[in-house]
Amino acid sequence: MVSVNLPHPMKSLCSLRRVTARESLATTLKQKESILNMAGKKVLIIYAHQEPRSFNGSLKKVAVDELSNQGCTVTVSDLYAMNFEPRATRKDIIGPLSNPEVFNYGVEAYEACKKRSLASDIIEEQKKVQEADLVIFQFPLYCFSMPAILKGWMDRVLCQGFAFDVPGFYDSGFLKDKRALLSLTTGGTAEMYTKAGVSGDFRYFLWPLQHGALHFCGFKILAPQISFAPEFSSEEERKVMIDSWAQRLKGIWKEEPIHCTSSWYFGE
Repeated sequence: MVSVNLPHPMKSLCSLRRVTARESLATTLKQKESILNMAGKKVLIIYAHQEPRSFNGSLKKVAVDELSNQGCTVTVSDLYAMNFEPRATRKDIIGPLSNPEVFNYGVEAYEACKKRSLASDIIEEQKKVQEADLVIFQFPLYCFSMPAILKGWMDRVLCQGFAFDVPGFYDSGFLKDKRALLSLTTGGTAEMYTKAGVSGDFRYFLWPLQHGALHFCGFKILAPQISFAPEFSSEEERKVMIDSWAQRLKGIWKEEPIHCTSSWYFGE
């Protein structure tokens, strides 16, 4: 007869408990380390919707709550509530113009940026951007683009000298150490925004928003969060969209940016 030495059941149970305890401790330590790593992060949310109780407002609130719970410092620029001025005008330049004969906004804003003589609301927004690790843009899609007030924010705030220069754009842009994410809602359904859909592939519309405006300034772009047709969705479907956004934000700092090339938007 072959003798087999079987482990004592109590010893096996104790060993299992020790392994489980070690794994639990390791998990707890990783969670604490993750929280500590996120605690120093700063997030800026550029919010462009008129109604606080809108679906966009709910998405913004979820982001504020979730990121704050992670220990992040969250700042919100509520453009409509701020009555943010979207027009790029002579008033943005404090003091004499470099060329008073012919007004060139781009040139004058560039010179004023170097001299710190831009309008105070621009400087305030630029300071928020400088301090942020992640900038989230929350808005409804208007005519395949962003609301005018948000476009005005980009035109005035992300000016030459602050966000980019020549040379000093795209991968060399001045904001290359920051990440940007578009969280937006649509009026059309997901099926409408496909290559075979009536509106075409949604990535086509992301090209000028993500690539032309944000990555041009150096931002590393995270994949967009698109909530399709919430106005025409059921309460349960809207809840799924909200929960999906909240769940994604839990791991947002582990996400890798997209490859900012034309092939990502238009295919090979």
